[in-house]
Amino acid sequence: MSEQRAAVADMPVWQGGRTAIVACAVAGLVGLALTAVGYAFDARRTMLSYLVAFLYFLGLSLGTLALNMANYAARARWHIVIRRSIEAVHSALPLFVLLFVPIVAAARKLYVWLDPPASLGKEILENIEHKRAWLNFGGFLSRAVVYFVVWVALSELLYRHSLRQDDDAAPHWTASSRRVGSVGLPLAGFAATFASFDWLMSLNPTWYSTLFGVYFITGFFVAALALLVLIVTFAREPFGVLANEAHFHNLGKLLLAFVAFWGYIAFSQYMLMYHANLPEEVPWFLVRTRGAWRPVAVLLVFGHFLVPFFVLLSRDLKLKPKALSVVAAWILFIHFVDLVWLIVPTAQLYGLGTRWSPERLDLHWTLLPALVGVGGVWAAFGLWRARGHYPVPIGDPYLDDSLRYVQP
Repeated sequence: MSEQRAAVADMPVWQGGRTAIVACAVAGLVGLALTAVGYAFDARRTMLSYLVAFLYFLGLSLGTLALNMANYAARARWHIVIRRSIEAVHSALPLFVLLFVPIVAAARKLYVWLDPPASLGKEILENIEHKRAWLNFGGFLSRAVVYFVVWVALSELLYRHSLRQDDDAAPHWTASSRRVGSVGLPLAGFAATFASFDWLMSLNPTWYSTLFGVYFITGFFVAALALLVLIVTFAREPFGVLANEAHFHNLGKLLLAFVAFWGYIAFSQYMLMYHANLPEEVPWFLVRTRGAWRPVAVLLVFGHFLVPFFVLLSRDLKLKPKALSVVAAWILFIHFVDLVWLIVPTAQLYGLGTRWSPERLDLHWTLLPALVGVGGVWAAFGLWRARGHYPVPIGDPYLDDSLRYVQP
């Protein structure tokens, strides 16, 4: 352990990653340019693809922010040696303010309630009109401002406190971050819940679910944990060099717990709507469990819950970083599938566009460029912010506890 402490004492600031930053930025800009080309030919489906990519990477940053705040609020110490990887991911949150601009500019291509066509039918139009107090563009935009202010403020406070502590090792930065985490965790949770209502659930304005916010939050938290496993495993220089088996075991246990929780929430939401059998709720599930989308729904049952749950029960697997990384990579993939399943069938539900058919998925080709575009600039921004800083919070007074951390 003295060797580890000596390694921390002699650790230089991280000045690498320049090639990765340039590569990610170039890939991101090319992806966004191709997405813009797709928008010129098929605006509605391109924006659905962009929304999938936007929410996927936003969720990863919000998930790591939630983990950081939860650890501070719980006075946890085990995670300190990998905290810079957590901070690197959520430090990219300011970028999403800029990435949200296309969603605002093309909101009418996404949200049918902004300009509902008469073809929707009298009952649906009356339902939308009944919700005008919430479903209006001014409210949509002003609430988005609040969401981003909350998320970015909390992220920046935690990140800047951590960096300042590297300079003076003052314990008051930890105390301040604990207060931010305790107060900020419910604030960020409420913001994410209402954001899921505005940006995801309102794609289908006649449908509602009181469990949807929890479903959305749990999904991106599981994906964020999976991303951390991959970062700490394959980016050991600089982010995981001091992580040991016990740290991976904890990440694996958290993955297991929240995979189970996601399954519970998903089943509860489906079971309640199946039992109630209300006409404004059932169509949302019907379009996602019939025709070409039925195999996708079955894949989510097995791939998002049953398979990872039983695999993660193995203690030995959670102690092996590369084996755990295989599960983590699968979880990141299946979370993407989940978002596609939530977002893309929207046009089929309302019959928007003549090319939609329940007999085929009909995924638009811009899905991949949008994912590469948003993901590329997101990764480049996070790596850019991590450069020039220590890869481990060397000033944290509890760093030694994290270095000594072992499973009981």
